[in-house]
Amino acid sequence: MATLLHLDSAVFPQGSASREVTAAFVQTWREQHPDGEVVYRDLAADPLPHLDAAAAAAGAEHPLRAELAAELAAADAVLIGAPMYNFSIPSTLKAWLDHVIVVGLNVGPDSPVAGTPITVVASRGGSYAEGTPRADAEFVQNYLEKLLTSMFAAEVDFIVPELTLAHVNPQMAELIPLAETSKAKALTDAEDKAKALAAKLAA
Repeated sequence: MATLLHLDSAVFPQGSASREVTAAFVQTWREQHPDGEVVYRDLAADPLPHLDAAAAAAGAEHPLRAELAAELAAADAVLIGAPMYNFSIPSTLKAWLDHVIVVGLNVGPDSPVAGTPITVVASRGGSYAEGTPRADAEFVQNYLEKLLTSMFAAEVDFIVPELTLAHVNPQMAELIPLAETSKAKALTDAEDKAKALAAKLAA
């Protein structure tokens, strides 16, 4: 029985591109793993406290940090909704990372998370792809890939729905077709990746 740890961090419960794509991933995952388990945390609806001195000093002895680290270690796969806010990840997701990364417990090549597939849905209102004017402001994929691979030795993959503001920003109206194409690709990628992971874990 496979376990998926699913984290959402978009502030809006409805109309969120990252939530729509993670939901498609989870639906396909459940279809492939009807007897599996999905552990879900909505970091926006139920935010974690910021890491303070007491929690930092306690490390794995801190109850919340131990709980979060155990959830992560027990997961066969991880799904993270990480929309771009002000060029970075939501502060609620950063709080989760600060708590769950515990030196001496799960950091390094011998981490219990090593090799765990982590799929990140990195949505953004514009485009920050290589070759675009804002490529140098892409701090979501670059940050999360570096952190998750160097800290946990995890296998990180990204799904990137772009131009999500095209429908609401009149100045981006001409980009609506590209936004629709990006959304459709992200939903297809979510289903395909969920199926591929399910098959890999079942092998």
